[in-house]
Amino acid sequence: MMDVRPLHTEQDYEWALHEVARYFETQPAPGSEAGDRFEVLSTLIKAYEDTNFPMPRVDPVDVLHFAIESMGKSQTELASLIGRNRASEILNRIRPLTLDMIRTISKEWNIPIESLAAPYELARESA
Repeated sequence: MMDVRPLHTEQDYEWALHEVARYFETQPAPGSEAGDRFEVLSTLIKAYEDTNFPMPRVDPVDVLHFAIESMGKSQTELASLIGRNRASEILNRIRPLTLDMIRTISKEWNIPIESLAAPYELARESA
């Protein structure tokens, strides 16, 4: 029988992290008792983290500005991907990103789709 319990408190969470850490040096074989324990603990840890440490929502326009300022990209490159006027309108929050634009930018700039697909305010909505 596995020594696993639900994670209700920070102490439970710390215990589970400690238990899982010892499997990192020698990963257990999938399907073995240790492998099953590792999988169950990892699932419990993820569920606890998703509930207690939710990721903040990312603003897609901020992601694009970050890519331009910090990743060596440019507005000109963005324009070549989605169109000159569109790039300017998106960066100025006049036009929303479309699904095709999101897919193209994600593929070409290696930015996760989730970072570009979150809802965001347009300039005319906030005025």
